Amino acid sequence: MQKILILLLIFNLSIFAQPEAKIKIAISKGSGSPSYLNYSKWLESLDKNIEVLNLYGKDDKEALKVLSQCSGLILSGGPDVNPVYFGKSNESNLCEIDGQRDTLEFKLIQLALKKKMPILAICRGMQIFNVSQGGSLITDLPTFHPSDVHHQCGDKDTCFHQVKILKSITLPYISHITNYTVNTNHHQAIDKLADDLNAYAYSNDGIIEAYEWKNPQNKSFLIAVQWHPERLDKVNPELSDDLGKIFIEKVKKYKIKRK
Repeated sequence: MQKILILLLIFNLSIFAQPEAKIKIAISKGSGSPSYLNYSKWLESLDKNIEVLNLYGKDDKEALKVLSQCSGLILSGGPDVNPVYFGKSNESNLCEIDGQRDTLEFKLIQLALKKKMPILAICRGMQIFNVSQGGSLITDLPTFHPSDVHHQCGDKDTCFHQVKILKSITLPYISHITNYTVNTNHHQAIDKLADDLNAYAYSNDGIIEAYEWKNPQNKSFLIAVQWHPERLDKVNPELSDDLGKIFIEKVKKYKIKRK
């Protein structure tokens, strides 16, 4: 009898000792270079229980299957969105295009919205999400929106500019922060913002730097920013780590609700 009790005790202790299951977040592209690896390193540094799964390189069917098993979606930075998707096909020569990625990300967005899954859209991710909702882009800022603000430099790690933060429903803690410094590395930008979206951050030359839903009720939680929080200097935690923590919190709540 004593041996049975000891075995039961060991069994119960082994159950409690099991590590907590990882919370899975899908990323549209999270491998291929150190820059793409920054996204997973960033989120996993904020919460050791996060696992970021790369979808790029999988066929669409497999990628959608993986996304269905996750609790959040990151639309990462990268090459340009093909202007054919926003009525400017004659400007494609100004772009670096990855057609496979465009096709994949439109499908990922559609499924994530259907499942009301939290979405974090960064740089290109912010741009393609806007296009997916009926918005358009400025194909090339130097050509069609020249200004003294440098949105892209030879060395992306030394490229910064100021943004003005307006009132935000999604991130109320950063409302009315003016002249905040963010990193930048893009030559496309939001032109027409989709009707369902609301801009709350702008660069000094009027480029939209962040947006949210006008009416977030009964929709996927959404953070969409033009800067790169995954590599933004720690002196701006409100626009980097705090933003990541909010996304992770929403992902955790989504996972619990999904169960």
